[in-house]
Amino acid sequence: MSDGTVVQATRKWVEDVVVGYNLCPFAKRELVRDRVRFVVSEADNEDSLLQALQTELLRLDDEPEIETTLLIHPHVLQNFADYNEFLGAADGLLTYLDMEGIYQIASFHPDYQFADTEPDAAENYTNRSPFPMLHLLREASLESAIDNHPDVNGIPPRNIELMNELGAEKMRTVLANCAKASENKGE
Repeated sequence: MSDGTVVQATRKWVEDVVVGYNLCPFAKRELVRDRVRFVVSEADNEDSLLQALQTELLRLDDEPEIETTLLIHPHVLQNFADYNEFLGAADGLLTYLDMEGIYQIASFHPDYQFADTEPDAAENYTNRSPFPMLHLLREASLESAIDNHPDVNGIPPRNIELMNELGAEKMRTVLANCAKASENKGE
């Protein structure tokens, strides 16, 4: 699968799922403004993924016009338990680079599973994506968006309720359609 296909599938997921279902009420504005960087890492091991993560964090520091980055890594950490364990190393990199409080890393994975949920629970789809990825966010922007939202604490329960209403089968289909649509474009 080409990088272009991976980006197309991820962009479609952001448009159709994240923005389309309003899972993140802050995403649409940045997507419309073309301030979301979609980057595919060729990393095939955790060390090279950490290097790619460092590169993207430094890029955010150097390029303020990029609001947020989706670091998509289709060749490493396909197993969710391994991915989840890696998040500690990603946060450790933020500490090492003295970027805690400046950036935050959100996690998305095709097999994402919240603690105390069943693997096939619909609510897991709030964080399920076509490929494993790390979402790099600017803390100041996130804090500003939160401060200006009328009910930020209501977002997670609303999303869980919506996913449960739509159901796991529907969301599996929606996620699969994101990948199919990009493959059909012939990239």
